Amino acid sequence: MMGSGKTAIGRTLAHVLDVPYVDSDAEIEAAANATIAEIFDKSGEPFFRDREAEVIARLLQSRPCILSTGGGAYLAERNRAAISDHGVAVWLDADLELLWERVRHKDTRPLLRTPDPRATLAEIFEARAPIYAMADLRAEAKPAFSIDEMTDEVLRVLSVRPDVLEPVT
Repeated sequence: MMGSGKTAIGRTLAHVLDVPYVDSDAEIEAAANATIAEIFDKSGEPFFRDREAEVIARLLQSRPCILSTGGGAYLAERNRAAISDHGVAVWLDADLELLWERVRHKDTRPLLRTPDPRATLAEIFEARAPIYAMADLRAEAKPAFSIDEMTDEVLRVLSVRPDVLEPVT
């Protein structure tokens, strides 16, 4: 979900694990030479979602990394299947109040460019949470967590998957 900490936690986790951090939105922007908002405005969300799925599939075929996807990517069954087939999906489960606190002052969220962005965020949250709950793993995001503490929580959750993380002895 937007505001859950995907970028901050993803970058920190990649550093800790000594693997590349890759943001699918940044990859899409680089390929299109346009921002996500510009792509949405010019070509629409369906066009963007198709490009997003192509980029995610390509990135999942590369070397191991921490792949951060946009908040809507996991809604598509094709993306959920690709992620679970080639990696592990971790849901950064933040409640609505925490998400709102993190996104309310940003104008880079095209889906929140509405007369009532808080209500829009709530609608998106309610619609997406059941789909996000299908993720392979869940890490609860708590307001008191620092980036390092949340990264530790993700590592703890990932530790149940020895096929993803090798134990350190």
